Amino acid sequence: MNESDYEYDPKMVQIFFERYYQDRGMVKWQGYYLSDHTAALKKEAHELAKRYPPKSHQSLEKRASILAEAYANHKTVSIQLDTLDLNGNFQPDLVGKLLGYHEDTLFLDNEQFVSLSEIRHVTLLD
Repeated sequence: MNESDYEYDPKMVQIFFERYYQDRGMVKWQGYYLSDHTAALKKEAHELAKRYPPKSHQSLEKRASILAEAYANHKTVSIQLDTLDLNGNFQPDLVGKLLGYHEDTLFLDNEQFVSLSEIRHVTLLD
């Protein structure tokens, strides 16, 4: 038997689609959405990396010196943490005045606590 031996029967086709065919719905489109979503995430990660580029890694002494000056003179600091998000990008800098410290934990005026060991770079803003 070959294909030319079969006759087209619209009634049989209708029965097949009504009783036996199971439409996979959105499953067949998943690959398209996944690639589009991945491309959008990569673009967003690239833009974030440009917005918050890594600053030079300062020594502990340098960071402590800048923070001591900021604390003594009530100056605002910008702090880049040495932690990355899930995409490997740096977070926005923490900006505020240094209100105090306890051991290696700093207290900023925006109610944030920062460990000295987590800091990558400190800049005086005032």
